[in-house]
Amino acid sequence: MKVVLLAGGRGTRLSEETDRRPKPMVEIGGKPILWHIMSVYHAAGLREFYIACGYKGEIIKAYFRDLHLQESDLVVELAKGAYDAIRSNAPDWRITLVDTGLDTMTGGRIRRLRPDLGETTFLATYGDGLADIDVRKLIAFHKSHGKLATVTAVRPQARFGALVLDGDAVEEFAEKPQIADGWINGGFFVFEPGIFRYLQGDDTVLEREPLERLAQEGQLMAYRHEGFWQPMDTLREKHLLESLWNSGKAPWDLRRSHNGG
Repeated sequence: MKVVLLAGGRGTRLSEETDRRPKPMVEIGGKPILWHIMSVYHAAGLREFYIACGYKGEIIKAYFRDLHLQESDLVVELAKGAYDAIRSNAPDWRITLVDTGLDTMTGGRIRRLRPDLGETTFLATYGDGLADIDVRKLIAFHKSHGKLATVTAVRPQARFGALVLDGDAVEEFAEKPQIADGWINGGFFVFEPGIFRYLQGDDTVLEREPLERLAQEGQLMAYRHEGFWQPMDTLREKHLLESLWNSGKAPWDLRRSHNGG
């Protein structure tokens, strides 16, 4: 199954990092967050990726062009100007990188990939959010309901401590709890090719008319993910993800718990 990664946005709230590179290339533990997201899918046995590039897309292309060499030992014959890569640790991913326009919206980027995606079910997500999602269960859920689209619903952790009050008395205090109500869009979509009927042009914002219409027509289902989910919209969130990775216990690092990685 093919995986679409939306990697064309400007990431203006991370301007300290994104002045130099696109947001999906901001590093966590020395690897772009895009690499981490792809590893989540790879843990479920998926290896065919389509990256929708836009802002500073040439940096994404250069990274994946050179990744095999970066992850390999090299034998260099200086007199011949030749080299061989040996003992590669690069993952067996097949990556198609497509320039989908500098100012194209999320739905428009997916629409531009239609010639590459064909008429089959495909997955899609944003290039700036991580989760410990079991992609196999997500796909099984999508297949079970027979609708056009599945969105992963998440309940993010509250930024501040929660108070339950009884008059002026604090009845309960919880430091940064998971939000109990109000599921939100966490990305990690599954789409049938019929989704393209809802994507009209480059200015189509996936999260507006397309998903709104799908919901109204009963064609959008939610896969509830109760586990870890974290976007990287600010430097604070980048530092949080970095600290989790450096601890050796990053929740989204599923390589050891699946056979696909």
